[in-house]
Amino acid sequence: MDQAVVTLKKGEGRTLKAGGLWVYDNEIDSVAGNPRDGDVVEVRDFDGYCMGSGFLNRRSKITVRMLSRKKGVVIDETFIRRRVRDAWEYRRETVDTSCCRVIFGEADFLPGIVVDKFSDVLVVESLALGIDRWKLIIVEALKEILAGEGILIRGVYERSDAKVRLQEGMERSKGFIGEPFDTKVEIRENGVRYLVDVEDGQKTGFFLDQKNNRAAVQRLCKGKKVLDCFTHTGSFALNAGIAGARDVLGVDASRLAVDQATENAAMNGLQDRVRFQCADVFELLPQLEARGEIYDVVILDPPAFTKSRNSVKNAVKGYREINLRGMKLVRDGGYLATCSCSHFMDPELFARTIREAAAGAHRRLRQVEFRTQGPDHPILWAADQSYYLKFYIFQVVEER
Repeated sequence: MDQAVVTLKKGEGRTLKAGGLWVYDNEIDSVAGNPRDGDVVEVRDFDGYCMGSGFLNRRSKITVRMLSRKKGVVIDETFIRRRVRDAWEYRRETVDTSCCRVIFGEADFLPGIVVDKFSDVLVVESLALGIDRWKLIIVEALKEILAGEGILIRGVYERSDAKVRLQEGMERSKGFIGEPFDTKVEIRENGVRYLVDVEDGQKTGFFLDQKNNRAAVQRLCKGKKVLDCFTHTGSFALNAGIAGARDVLGVDASRLAVDQATENAAMNGLQDRVRFQCADVFELLPQLEARGEIYDVVILDPPAFTKSRNSVKNAVKGYREINLRGMKLVRDGGYLATCSCSHFMDPELFARTIREAAAGAHRRLRQVEFRTQGPDHPILWAADQSYYLKFYIFQVVEER
């Protein structure tokens, strides 16, 4: 049977032609061949030129997610397994694979699926209809590839419970793939031990993308007083403690996260120097300032304040506020580590927002370094949806 064909309107597909991987609903002129949502279709320009193949889903604004830019490629189990092997071989060559993101959606040319490896456990997040049909094959392929290298996976847990699945016409899903196992998984990263809750933790249970950024902060913290805002399960705070900080306060609004962070501190023997408080960061920072608290290092690692272009303006206000408040708590000559994990907060806008916050706080910033997400979360150029994390370290100085 001939493959179904999606034809673009004349003048559309500019992002796709520039190297992007998505085709939006308003770019499509016609769909020929009666495909079902989730099927693979060929994408053609208005003049019939083949632009590749991808998964179709007419219930989503992202109507086609591209799998290949080549003409005549057969999308079958062999194709999917090859993509999985390519993803693993890239990680093996570039990162410590004891804990890492093994598959990162579009950046690994497997759109809509994420797989994280925590020691001997895999956590899967499937967010698109087309790839969801291949989910079990992807998991089995990955387990077989790892077993071939002597890495035995004792369990797989699915965290496909994000709201975005509803936009794809799918139900949210969560649970074991295969036999049940203990979902509290111990990992070690940058010399720090953690218990990762893959069942009830945020996202897949732990934010692997900040690994190298946490290591960069370690260098600044020996003997220092440190404030870690939006600490989640304590990752930056614990890195500061391991590095020899004399006093660390981690803050998060989630009681579950704070309890897990406290447990992690005890696992590392840091409970005397690293403590945690359950509080709203926006409310706490002005209170700390009013009490005259001053820190050598302040870390701001907030959740994404915007997940769409429509809410960027409000997000800017949030980022400006926490950075202004954070800078006021840094001693003259101390350090601020600040980041945004929102794709829609682009690098230029984030930099401008920090600059405005510095002006409002009457502080000068000396950039130590700029970083992004770890290499296990590769940034695929021309497909900018894979680029989301912006991370700065500044020295904060008063006007002089």
